Amino acid sequence: MPLKIFGIDPGSRTTGYALLVEENGRFRAEVCDVLRMEKMNDHNERLQFIFDEVTRLVKEHRPDQCAVETPVYGVDPLAMLKLGRAQAAAILAITNQGIPVAEYYPKAVKKAITGNGNASKKQVAFMLEKLMKVEAEKLKADATDALAVAWCHHTNSNKIAAAGSSRKMHQNNSKGDWASFVQNNPGRIKEH
Repeated sequence: MPLKIFGIDPGSRTTGYALLVEENGRFRAEVCDVLRMEKMNDHNERLQFIFDEVTRLVKEHRPDQCAVETPVYGVDPLAMLKLGRAQAAAILAITNQGIPVAEYYPKAVKKAITGNGNASKKQVAFMLEKLMKVEAEKLKADATDALAVAWCHHTNSNKIAAAGSSRKMHQNNSKGDWASFVQNNPGRIKEH
């Protein structure tokens, strides 16, 4: 039986989505596209659209697992708030269907695909093309990001299963000390 993982790259103007399917050790992108909201002026209307469309897509494709990219710190607080709301609309649409959702930071997604958390979008698309049958140059950027999120979840799910872990974790909630955190996250440390 194939394993279906639905990935989402939420945005308030475009939201990427992809369905990664694994069957007999082979991977394919069954669906890879974007929801477009650029012509909608009202932010609440966009959120409702994301909620309704993600609900429709989840009901239509019936994924086994779902993963959403988490917005990271930005310069504009209002933009971050809008991204967080878009993410929340997508997560609620999924959890209302009884499917658990995992969240991944962009650096974790890039690292799962390329081995480098600072890889470019072009490098991520190139690797996705090598990992499965997908013509990355024909995909929209947000759709490629969503497919990368689904791949990241597949990779992390296998690591957790291999370790025998039975508890669910956000990918950044691993046990460790501050020294390990600082070493693994040099870009997040501010010196005063």
